[in-house]
Amino acid sequence: MADGGRRRERAFIGSFTAAGGPGVVITARDPESGALTPLSSVDGVLDPSYLALSPDGGTLYAVSETADGAVAAYRVGGDKPELAGRPVRVAGSSPTHLSLYDGHVLTANYGSGSVTAVPLRPDGALADAASGVLRHTGSGPYERRQQGPHAHQVQPDPSGRWAVSVDLGTDSVRVCTLADGAPRVTREVALRPGSGPRHLAFHPDGRHAYVVNELTPTVTVCRWDAESGALEPLTETSVLPVAPAGDAYPSGIAVSSDGRFVWTATRGEDVLSVFTVGADGEELRLVGTVPCGGHWPRAITVAGGHLYVANERSGDVTWFALDEATGLPVLRGAIDVTAASCVIVG
Repeated sequence: MADGGRRRERAFIGSFTAAGGPGVVITARDPESGALTPLSSVDGVLDPSYLALSPDGGTLYAVSETADGAVAAYRVGGDKPELAGRPVRVAGSSPTHLSLYDGHVLTANYGSGSVTAVPLRPDGALADAASGVLRHTGSGPYERRQQGPHAHQVQPDPSGRWAVSVDLGTDSVRVCTLADGAPRVTREVALRPGSGPRHLAFHPDGRHAYVVNELTPTVTVCRWDAESGALEPLTETSVLPVAPAGDAYPSGIAVSSDGRFVWTATRGEDVLSVFTVGADGEELRLVGTVPCGGHWPRAITVAGGHLYVANERSGDVTWFALDEATGLPVLRGAIDVTAASCVIVG
């Protein structure tokens, strides 16, 4: 426990065990400096590439990004992760993202282009089997990457009424609810053909959302109506000051808690991009880019005035202090984590 009885801050890192990664890593986080100190790791699940934490901070959920995709739950009340039961198959391949919604863990299964719901027990452990699967359909114009659906992310909206699924293969976002434990689409929103949407982040006002696109290096600004579950694409803004020479592969996106800034990561350029957000939430202006401190930044997260980057190919997690006036990240440190793929703070 931290001073005064407060639970100390921690960060959790996922990695690709198939590439030599340690699995799930727990670190202590200094809230003033942002520094991470490794505490322990566990490799009992293959390729735990993306993580999500329970609201009470006691249970960590991880996808197993394999052909026989699965989700696992860990008890993380102490410094060593402990599996809470056996991993559960998601009836989908290569899950790349997961989140908690309406008493379930939802996984976005990239390989099979589907979203799976796994019920949670009262103690936060996983039920023995998935309760339902939503299979996306469709394709896009980029033949090599969009021959079929590729669900890349699924998460609840700020109101908790809806779950949104971002599909790179169909250039669309599906707005869903659960019906008898199975994800059900209420509407599908088309984005620009060939854009390849990857991840979505909501503005803290709950009325806007920003989608980072992988196949074209842009962010799509959207208006969001939590009453009806309507997502309206408005504009696109480039994440780079000049056109890249080849594929840029944007990856992560984060929004500041006050809604003033948006950050993205771009793997092909190894940079972080900084945007200011207009007062109405509907205008992004690129301030600049800075090096990510490693190679192939797969995921980013922001916590307490610091930004963290999981650099997959250089095998490290870097952290940055964020300038309060400009939003520009300033590199402060790094730890080695082979094949790092995700970092979350809780």
